[in-house]
Amino acid sequence: MRNFDELNEREILALAISSEEEDAHIYRDFAEGLGADYPASANIFTGMAGEEDQHRRWLIELYQKKFGEHIPLIKREHVRGFIQRKPVWQMQPLNLNAVRRQAEEMEYDAQHFYERAAARSTDASIRKLLGDLTAAEAKHEAAAERITKENLTESALADEADSARRMLVLRFIQPGLAGLMDGSVSTLAPVFAAAFATGASWEAFLVGMAASIGAGISMGFAEALSDNGSLTGRGAPLLRGVVCGAMTTLGGIGHTLPFLIQNFHAAFTVAVAVVVVELAVISWIRWKYMDTPPFSAAVQVGFGGALVFATGILIGSS
Repeated sequence: MRNFDELNEREILALAISSEEEDAHIYRDFAEGLGADYPASANIFTGMAGEEDQHRRWLIELYQKKFGEHIPLIKREHVRGFIQRKPVWQMQPLNLNAVRRQAEEMEYDAQHFYERAAARSTDASIRKLLGDLTAAEAKHEAAAERITKENLTESALADEADSARRMLVLRFIQPGLAGLMDGSVSTLAPVFAAAFATGASWEAFLVGMAASIGAGISMGFAEALSDNGSLTGRGAPLLRGVVCGAMTTLGGIGHTLPFLIQNFHAAFTVAVAVVVVELAVISWIRWKYMDTPPFSAAVQVGFGGALVFATGILIGSS
């Protein structure tokens, strides 16, 4: 992957062309999925897809004038800083609330991308087109907000966190949840394997502390290096890395601290209770902020945790 700041004007236009094509396809998928229950919203997305097609044609015409007929295939996933979007077919059946949020994120990302691209461009015609597209994407974001006003009730709107909630999820909830899940689940096996292998609380505590802190450092670096936040609005990579690393360590330490209790059986009982609480908290966060149905969130997290827990016990008892 390359950083956005390393792209030249030819590559920026190629990236913009593929991005507009992908966004138009996503909007048509939204329109298809919402057509039966929300025809007005479906029409809005169809219109937005048509406008994305027009943007793509403008970009292609300018690219041909400046750089010729061949357009290199440069996609979002090739450039560091773009958020990865969940495919529409994995969101079925479509939820209007979730669709509207993704549409807002798409237009926010596109507007921010064109703003950054225009600021870096030294060619007057390229800079003008990118500036015009910035304004056009801002209108699209207003259209996504109009879907909310036309189709969602006041009580639903009161519960919905708009742009502030989106930034909270992107900058804190997502990296924090990833860390908490990794710390809570991945450290289960070494902690309980050490506990059953030695039958001693102190040895299990030492293994748990080492695994928790080591995982926290690893996850912190991985999150900080995965996305510089320049195009996604996810914030400073250092902050996200600290959040992710701290939550990873916290997730592992939670069921490690009970092994400070000298009585092994008492320590083990408390540790298991802590694990149950940790998995419940993770399931609640996934339901509250990640639009995962509560039953699915509980089953997914519980099943994964149970597998890792059983693995640690089996290895430690062998």
